[in-house]
Amino acid sequence: MSALDLLTQGDAVSRAVAALLLAMSVASWVVILWKAWLLRGGTRDVLRSIAAFWQSPGLDEAAQRLQGFDRAALVRPAVLALQQVALDTQAARGDLAAQGSLAQRLTRALRDALHGALRRLQAGQILLATVGATAPFVGLLGTVWGIHRALATIAAQTGGFTIDKVAGPVGEALVMTAFGLAVAIPAVLAYNVFGRVVGRIEAELEGFAHDLLATFAPAAPAVPPARPMPVATA
Repeated sequence: MSALDLLTQGDAVSRAVAALLLAMSVASWVVILWKAWLLRGGTRDVLRSIAAFWQSPGLDEAAQRLQGFDRAALVRPAVLALQQVALDTQAARGDLAAQGSLAQRLTRALRDALHGALRRLQAGQILLATVGATAPFVGLLGTVWGIHRALATIAAQTGGFTIDKVAGPVGEALVMTAFGLAVAIPAVLAYNVFGRVVGRIEAELEGFAHDLLATFAPAAPAVPPARPMPVATA
């Protein structure tokens, strides 16, 4: 008897648990495949993109060169934000977004660009963590319900105990446990692997944003402290 036969013999509760585990598995694998495609270059593409930027003679050339290196479009948003701030400065816009010093406007633009890239990197991580944490318990629910059905079947027997009458519910309970683990293990592994890669990329992007701010909007020199006034003595 296959696992599919055991599940089809179950009642509404066991089928609902199996359907929920199936939906969790499909959702987690969709996220795993999408994030694997997004992070296919890992930190290598980010480092190559940053190096290509600093080797470019200007912002326009850097934005064009990044198209061949930054496949996941994680570095280019910061460069485009830098270009937009430069254009707004030349155009002397009068709206609120153009107010403040160059350092303030560039900080705001780089922060928005960095947050957008980080949202893309973090997308799906919550789902993987949720599936990895809850799938074993959902499978355990199916296991408990299957054992309950087996005990109820034994209690309802009047003509003697036979193993074939309880083999179905017990087998269904074991399948639910295995199904829950099979859903949770890939989600947990993917969450840990992707979290490690995302952490490295975040550190590189934050460092790149700080370098851009320090290069294109250096801080104003500190005002020297005022000399103390001489105190007249008698």
